[in-house]
Amino acid sequence: MAVGKNKRLSKGKKGLKKKVVDPFTRKDWYDIRAPSLFEVKTIGKTLVNRTQGLRNANDSLKGRCVEASLGDLNKDEEQAYRKFKFRIEEVHGSNCLTNFHSMEITTDKLRSLVKKHQSLIEAQIDVKTTDGYVLRLFAVAFTKRRENQRKSTCYAQSSQIRAIRKKMFDIIVKESSTCDLKELIQKFIPESIGREIEKACQGIYPIQNALIRKCKILKAPKYDVHKLIDLHDTDESGTKVVKSEFKEPEIKAEV
Repeated sequence: MAVGKNKRLSKGKKGLKKKVVDPFTRKDWYDIRAPSLFEVKTIGKTLVNRTQGLRNANDSLKGRCVEASLGDLNKDEEQAYRKFKFRIEEVHGSNCLTNFHSMEITTDKLRSLVKKHQSLIEAQIDVKTTDGYVLRLFAVAFTKRRENQRKSTCYAQSSQIRAIRKKMFDIIVKESSTCDLKELIQKFIPESIGREIEKACQGIYPIQNALIRKCKILKAPKYDVHKLIDLHDTDESGTKVVKSEFKEPEIKAEV
């Protein structure tokens, strides 16, 4: 017998292959739930490794961002040019409760609005909602020809562009600072802020296609699980809350 250590004993049998385990066997599917102000509640599914040891599945899910088209959320293809991004904040059972993260319009929609012989007016401003969210809103508008105008171009002067931009700032601050985040999202869907801008700027220069092209959260308030549950109209177990009217009990003559 040779003197020394046998080097093959510590390495195991030569040529023995390691058993291949399918990684999907240790993963679970979770439903992603959108806030209740949209028509479609379940917007997709996501995968995550099961809770094992110190690694918790809920911690891996929290913070994930998902993107969905407004056309899919409200079952309306005419609104498909607007995209919403949601962030997973809480996990209840197999449901991931999300909150608003950002909003923007698609690139093809924005490029279809840009044309020759007109002025493009852009504005961006930071606003704070009543529930403590600090948002940055990006607005865009385009000039249009006046009625009975014979000139082919409709370029606005620099002073008119500055006046229109100031009107845009005033309207965005007024509409955003007097409501909470949920009410502000509901204003994005029918583009009510854009219509207010068009109406207010008619005296300066006629504009068209005024809309909020992008919105993102800069700072969020302290996390409150009860506000998130109210946003989804669910209780802590994830089931939908049915709001019933209060009825006074009947008064009995005999006790």
